[in-house]
Amino acid sequence: MTGSDIPSSFRLAYVPGVTPTKWVRVWHERLPDTSLELVQATAAEAPDLLAGRDADAGLVRLPVDRNVLSAIPLYTETTVVVIPKDHVVTAAEEVALAELADEIVLHPLDDVLDWETLPGRPAVERPATTADAIELVAAGIGVLLVPQSLARLHHRKDLTYRPVPDAPESRVALSWPQAEETPDLVEEFIGIVRGRTVNSTRGRAAAPAKAKDKAKDKAKDKAKDKAKARSKRAGGGSGSGSGGARNKPAAGRKPQSGGRAGSQSGKRGKPRGR
Repeated sequence: MTGSDIPSSFRLAYVPGVTPTKWVRVWHERLPDTSLELVQATAAEAPDLLAGRDADAGLVRLPVDRNVLSAIPLYTETTVVVIPKDHVVTAAEEVALAELADEIVLHPLDDVLDWETLPGRPAVERPATTADAIELVAAGIGVLLVPQSLARLHHRKDLTYRPVPDAPESRVALSWPQAEETPDLVEEFIGIVRGRTVNSTRGRAAAPAKAKDKAKDKAKDKAKDKAKARSKRAGGGSGSGSGGARNKPAAGRKPQSGGRAGSQSGKRGKPRGR
């Protein structure tokens, strides 16, 4: 995709508890000319936002309708129980659902956990939001089960949380509208969240990959030229060396032209003294 074909912006939806900061930072490093717009949405709103193409992609909580949206699961979150700091279960490192049987377990309308059977005792009324439920926990009305990221998001000094290993877990995914071909900028973001290098052949990174291939070809040609040069030097040295060996007298021996024959000839030419 050429520079003129690149959209000027990319809209990324994200749900509460998901922190896209590190991926956004990489995006700005790799695509400084394409702005990334963050769009906040509740877990319930995000799929409709994507289906209506009000965002190019989104960090959402599964499940989503796979007939409408594509999705790549990214990670699974631990579920925790949010409790007052002086609650009896704080003595344990982990809490089983059975230990909450006598507790009022708050079940907000925006709950993101897929329960088959709700644990504990139900509250008289369901809180509208997780934030409202947190306030009720602080007031001593009940306890709350949420993904760990939401417990951190709604952190309060008077509350704490403990993992609940046998509770349902929430999965976070990267999702985007179904299409015959994944848009290049979506491919770029997929590569970022999956840790692909900038030279990946996906999306706009294909251009750097081609440049890398050209560099490899250039290096190969250079290596071939060096090999040819070495071959020529080796061939020339062998020829001159063998010729030199034939013409050079053996060490310690005088040349034939200056040998005894020459000496004797000199003696014969000298007049004999009388």
